[in-house]
Amino acid sequence: MNIKKVLVSTLGTAAVLGAGLFASTTSANADVRVTVKSGDTVAKIANQYNSSVSAIETANNLKNVNLIYVGESLSVPNSTTTASTTTAATTTPQSQNTTPTQSTTTTNNSANTATNYSGTSSNTTATTGTTSSAASTTSTSSSSSSAKSWIANKESGGSYTASNGNYYGKYQLTKSLLNGDYSAANQEKVANSYVSSRYGSWAAAKAFWQANGWY
Repeated sequence: MNIKKVLVSTLGTAAVLGAGLFASTTSANADVRVTVKSGDTVAKIANQYNSSVSAIETANNLKNVNLIYVGESLSVPNSTTTASTTTAATTTPQSQNTTPTQSTTTTNNSANTATNYSGTSSNTTATTGTTSSAASTTSTSSSSSSAKSWIANKESGGSYTASNGNYYGKYQLTKSLLNGDYSAANQEKVANSYVSSRYGSWAAAKAFWQANGWY
């Protein structure tokens, strides 16, 4: 029996029936930690260590790959990290999509009829949604404030004058990032900007700190 012909026939049948083929291989070595120097960019570091911008972005949870700071420590994945994925799938025959579409249309029409019949119920739902949104915003703000205080306590015990080599202040920011202005107001402003651009929120920064011992 010709094995190659059997294999081709099997794959062809699987494609007609809408089957998918998925294979993945992954191997990885330890990352390299690099301290950002003046003039460095993520692309430059990726080329220097034979890595990639996307790999560095993922490893360090960067919100903006174009915004890194002098003195910042970055984890650079080794170039031997590889991943390959092969996928194959076919489009579901048109006849299979017809019935679900009709069913959805019927359901939506029923829902619209119920809403139009009771205007009072609709207004009550809208009011409840607004109240829930306000409560959610308040909860998020409280969580962010708590995470910010937690990081400040871990970094400096909450002291605006704490100094550790190239790091200074309540949030232990690099001196170059503070640009010579060590006032409490500037520390707060720069810390908020740094966390917002890199993590999106203080809560996310806290989670990263807990996982890595720094932020």
